[in-house]
Amino acid sequence: MHLLPCGDTGLLVELDDLAQVTALHAALRADSPPGVVDLVPAARTLLVRFDPRTLDRAAVERAVRAARPVRTSHTGEDVVEIPVSYDGDDLAEVAGLLGLAPREVVAAHTGACWSVAFGGFAPGFGYLTADEWSHDIPRRAESRTAVPEGAVALAGPFSGVYPRSSPGGWQLIGRTEVTLWDTGREPPALLRPGVRVRFVEAG
Repeated sequence: MHLLPCGDTGLLVELDDLAQVTALHAALRADSPPGVVDLVPAARTLLVRFDPRTLDRAAVERAVRAARPVRTSHTGEDVVEIPVSYDGDDLAEVAGLLGLAPREVVAAHTGACWSVAFGGFAPGFGYLTADEWSHDIPRRAESRTAVPEGAVALAGPFSGVYPRSSPGGWQLIGRTEVTLWDTGREPPALLRPGVRVRFVEAG
């Protein structure tokens, strides 16, 4: 663990891998001192934002070092269900890469309980991981100039849903009508770090 100041109101915690980030994020969400105003996880870092009027950096550092990272559990937590039409342009290619039939890819994707590890790339985009998903999917050799809003995709160990039309190099396996980012909603992002997600096949 390496702690770095990040302006007057932030502390950046560098960790070895995403599993450590997820565990520390869960621990601090459950028990952080008054004055911590936000926790922003990424692939190998956790940004702790605090109010310097009520909490100094030294106290934040002590809280981070004293935190007992916990492995998150699916039990007893609300799950966001996302209906998906599994007709993505890259589904057959992904199946070929994995040595599976397309229906087996769909079964594996819907059979996993996913969790939002961190957000990024675009407002509302969540990088989802699942213990049940052990595949590492290569990105496309050439990115698309426009991926449609609602596209459900895979890249590396992650799954994700494009919240709006944008360029992208992930492998597209399906699409959903669920709105991922809505400025009229509080909070605007449906998929936030720590949220559990279950993909279900649309009827």
